Amino acid sequence: MSRWTFLSNHAHVLLCIYRDPTARLRDVSAEVGITERAAQRIVSELEEEGYLTRERSGRRNAYKLNPDVPLRHPLESGHSVGELLEVLAASRGTGDARRSGSSVPARTAAEAHRD
Repeated sequence: MSRWTFLSNHAHVLLCIYRDPTARLRDVSAEVGITERAAQRIVSELEEEGYLTRERSGRRNAYKLNPDVPLRHPLESGHSVGELLEVLAASRGTGDARRSGSSVPARTAAEAHRD
């Protein structure tokens, strides 16, 4: 029996970073079930396409998501990555934006710590 999921590793990495903008890629890779090198490649690709930006915060990276970037596949291109993340994160009840039903803001590490 094959094991597959509905979402790609790119979506899983984005969701992890959305939930914790200061997450270490080691932790993201463990949660997603991929190698740290694969997580680094995915973050680089997401950064190249404008889905996130990487900022240094002391000795660690902090990520800021751009929720307005449209999903890539033609079937979903009328929706933004922020819409997807809002729905997926709501199931765990994280963040004020998901609880209030407002649109997903771009989040920084400081904002995540206030949640």
